[in-house]
Amino acid sequence: MNPEFSGNAQAMALVGFTAVATVTLLLCVMTGPDRDDLDEFYTGYGSLSPMRNGLAIAGDYISAATVLGTGGIIALFGYDGVVLALSTALSLMLLMFLLAEPLRNAGRFTMGDALARRMPGRSVRIAACAVTLAALLPLMLVQLAGVGQLMGFILGFSGESMQTGCIIGVGALMISYAAIGGMKGTALIQILKIVMLLGSGGVVAVLILHRFDWDPGALFNAAAANSGTGPAFLASGLQFTGAAAPELDMISGELTVVLGGGVLPHITMRMYTATSARQVRRSMSWAVSMVALFVVVITVIGFGATALIGRAAIAEADPRGNTAYLLGSQAAFGPEVTTAETFLFTTVTTAIFLTVLASVAGMILACANSLAHDVFAARVQEMSPRREMTLARLSAFAVGVPTIALATLVQHYSLHPLVTLSFCIGASAIAPALVYGLFWRRYTRTGLLSTLIGGTLAVLLLMPGTTLVSGTPVSAFPDADFTYYPFTTTGLLSIPIGFACGWIGTLVSGRRKAEEQRRQYEAVEAWILAGATRRRN
Repeated sequence: MNPEFSGNAQAMALVGFTAVATVTLLLCVMTGPDRDDLDEFYTGYGSLSPMRNGLAIAGDYISAATVLGTGGIIALFGYDGVVLALSTALSLMLLMFLLAEPLRNAGRFTMGDALARRMPGRSVRIAACAVTLAALLPLMLVQLAGVGQLMGFILGFSGESMQTGCIIGVGALMISYAAIGGMKGTALIQILKIVMLLGSGGVVAVLILHRFDWDPGALFNAAAANSGTGPAFLASGLQFTGAAAPELDMISGELTVVLGGGVLPHITMRMYTATSARQVRRSMSWAVSMVALFVVVITVIGFGATALIGRAAIAEADPRGNTAYLLGSQAAFGPEVTTAETFLFTTVTTAIFLTVLASVAGMILACANSLAHDVFAARVQEMSPRREMTLARLSAFAVGVPTIALATLVQHYSLHPLVTLSFCIGASAIAPALVYGLFWRRYTRTGLLSTLIGGTLAVLLLMPGTTLVSGTPVSAFPDADFTYYPFTTTGLLSIPIGFACGWIGTLVSGRRKAEEQRRQYEAVEAWILAGATRRRN
C-alpha cells in the first residue's frame, strides 16, 4: 500500500481544513460571552443539554494523542493496544461512578474550587493551578508539535519552515477559541469534533468489516498473519517485549491510564457545567457511550490497517504508528478510489485536524481558567467580573504563546514520554487529591499539599529514567541510555507515593488539625456528596 495521498485528496483536505478553521472560529465569536459574566465564560451557564454536554465531555476526553497514539499501538501491537483503549473507557467510567457528582457539587469553575471547598486558602489554589499546568502542558505540546508533521504527511510537504508555520497558525487558532469562545464556544467545537470523528470513523470501520465479509474473527486473523509476529499479535505482552518485567510494565501502564485519564483538569472542568446531579449523571452516560463507540471504531481501524497494509509498512511510515489511523482509513477504500471515497477520506483527515484544534483549545481554557481564577483572582477579595474575565483571556495568551514556542522547538523529537507524563501526574497527584479531598473527613491542608506536590515530584523524578526517554530505538533519546527506572510509566511507584504523601501529611498535621478538618468537612459533606444543603436546627 502506498502511503502517499493523491493530489485530489490533498486539495480537498486543504479546503476542508480551511473551512473547519473558518466555521469553528465563527462559532466561537457567535457563541462567546457577550457581557462580563463569569458564569457564562467559565461554565456557559450550564445551557447545554445532557446529550450535548456529554458529547462535549467525550470530545475533550478523546484527544488527538488518543486517536493517533492508541490507533498506532493497536496497529503495531494488537491485543495490547485494545487493552489500552479499553482502559481509556474504564477511566471515564470511574469518573462517572466515583467522582463526577461530588466534583460538580464541590466545584464552581476550577479544580481549585473543588479542593478549596473544605480547605480555603491561596496555597491550595496555587498548588492546584501548578499541577493543572504541569499535567496539561505536556499534552498540549505533543499535539501542537505533531500537527506540523501530520499536516505535512497529509498535504505532501516536508519542509521544516512549513511545519513550523502550521504549528504557529494552529496554535493561534486554539488560543482564539479559548479566549473568545469560553466554555460554551469550546463545547460547540468539541461537539462538532466528536460527531465528525465518530461519524467518519464509523463509516471507515464498516468499510473495513465489509472487506472481511462482516467477520471480526477473519479481520483479527488477517491482522495477525500480516503483522509478522503471528499469534503473539493477538496475545498479551507484545508491546513490552524486551522489558525487564513485561507483566509489571503492562500493569503499570494500564493503572496509570485508568486512574489518570479521567481526572485531568480539562475533563473535570466539564463537570461544573451541569446544573444538577441528575444532569451530570446523564451527561456522563452520553460521554461513556461515545467513548465506548470510539473504542470499537479505533479497534477495527487499527486491526484493519495491519491486515490491509502490514505492520512493517505502518512502522516504516512512523515508528510509533501515529499515521496508522489515516493509513487504515485510506486502505479501506481499496485500489480504486471513487469521488465519494475521496470525500470520505477528506472528512476523516478534517476530523483529525479538528480533534487537534478542539483538544488543545480545551486544555488552554482549563489552564487559563485556573491561572485567572485560582491565582490572580484569589489575591483580591472582591475582583470585578470584567477584570477577572480579562485576566482569563490574557491567561489564555500567557499559556498558549509559550506552548507554541516550545512546540516548534521539540517537534522533531519523540514526544510519547510527554503523553505518559500527563497521565502519570493525573494518576499520582490529582487522583489521590480528589479522592482524599472529596471523601476523607480528616484530610488536612498539609495532606492535600503533600499529595499534590509529592505525587508530581515523584513523577518528575522517575520519568527521565524510564525506557520511553532513553535506552530503546523508539525512545526520545535513542542513542543514549541513562535508564534508572526500568518501566515505561512511573505509575507502579508514583501512584502509591501520591496516596502515601497525603496520608503522611495528614498524620503530621496532628490530631487537633485532623479533628478541625473533620468538622469543616461535616459542615459541607451533605452538599459535596448529595448536592443538598444541611438542615438547620
